Amino acid sequence: MFFVAAVVGYLLGAIPVGYLVARAKGVNIFEVGSKNPGATNVRRVLGAGPGNLVFALDALKGAVAAFWPLQISFVPSLADHDGSLFGAIAGFIFALIGHSFSCFTKFRGGKGVATASGGLLVLLPLSAVICIAIWMAAFFLTRYVSVASILAALALPLSAWALGRPNVLIAMGVLVGAIVILRHRANISRLLNGTENKFVKKSPSSSAT
Repeated sequence: MFFVAAVVGYLLGAIPVGYLVARAKGVNIFEVGSKNPGATNVRRVLGAGPGNLVFALDALKGAVAAFWPLQISFVPSLADHDGSLFGAIAGFIFALIGHSFSCFTKFRGGKGVATASGGLLVLLPLSAVICIAIWMAAFFLTRYVSVASILAALALPLSAWALGRPNVLIAMGVLVGAIVILRHRANISRLLNGTENKFVKKSPSSSAT
């Protein structure tokens, strides 16, 4: 059943929401903007409505992948007598991997922030709220989505540790944070070179078609 959680999580995460939403608008998201199918690029190219929809659905993928295994006892001897926690972690991690490397789009995908947010709201809700607050503060101060996402990723395991969460969840936080930061390595390079773009709202008149 642990394997089932991982497979289901991957397939949920691999659903290319950003690509599908953009395609419904007549846009191949892999060919415009940053060529990333995540909510940020969709929002830049198509506007707030489609971008917010992609974020919500990507977050839902992570939440569902983490939530359903909690309803089943996988290996009762694990995870403080709650083996379902390990199934939930596996589902969540593989949803994040599926989102980042989707088998439906030649293993291209988003950077995992929205999907991570959804799963964390299920498994580490207080840490998720802290990370969301950090993301928002960093974004409004810098207007860099990448900076906000990296700082939130760094805060995740630290907040889980500070809140006294179980070691397995702290380790999960380290892994999730590392995945998100690694997915932003190109952004980090551009930040260091001074070429990273700040987020600017897309005006309706200039939206791609």
